[in-house]
Amino acid sequence: MAETTVAEVMVELAALEDPKMRAVNEKHGDDHGVNLGKLRAIAKRLKTQQDLARRLWATNDTAARLLAILICRPKAFERDELDAMLREARAPKVHDWLVNYVVKKGPYAEELRVTWFADPDPVVASAGWALTTERVAKKPEGLDLVGLLDVIEAEMRDAPDRLQWAMNHCLAQIGIEHPEHRTRAIAIGERLEVLKDYPTAPNCTSPFAPVWINEMVRRQDDQAPLGVREVV
Repeated sequence: MAETTVAEVMVELAALEDPKMRAVNEKHGDDHGVNLGKLRAIAKRLKTQQDLARRLWATNDTAARLLAILICRPKAFERDELDAMLREARAPKVHDWLVNYVVKKGPYAEELRVTWFADPDPVVASAGWALTTERVAKKPEGLDLVGLLDVIEAEMRDAPDRLQWAMNHCLAQIGIEHPEHRTRAIAIGERLEVLKDYPTAPNCTSPFAPVWINEMVRRQDDQAPLGVREVV
């Protein structure tokens, strides 16, 4: 079977470009108009191709980079390569997928979390916060949760949008997963009022931390056996 070329992929992506979808995506900072379901279908057909993924990433095209993330081998990237890729990833969807589909699955997640967390670039720092939120939920041992709450309380209100969103997610996750910090997490959210008025579709949970925390805890309690349900 002949090797798929970057040029062939770019022609296919161009054919899928939808101006209306691009207009919607551009409102969120994503400069592409390709349906993500169709993009995933291409990735499923191509399967894992690390060399092609690297070449697609090098095009600097957002749709091509999203496809590259879907067909890459996460553990094949070196630490410095991932750091450079993250700093290049300015489109929110590319940034989000790179962190969640590649960095989190590789061996450098913790090292990069520490590096990015305190970076002066707020977009890079937001990746550090996203990785920290993952640890809050899955591997909190060794994290200073009180210290994280201190930083959130002091800095979240005035943080740039993407960093603010990541810090807010961390705040909510601390409140959801760690009952001993829940009261303070809710109080911080209520005082700062970050995302309090964020438009939320019907049947979706508001990203406003106090609402988010209480709703997730309620769901957890509803799913717990009767004898271990927590009174909130």
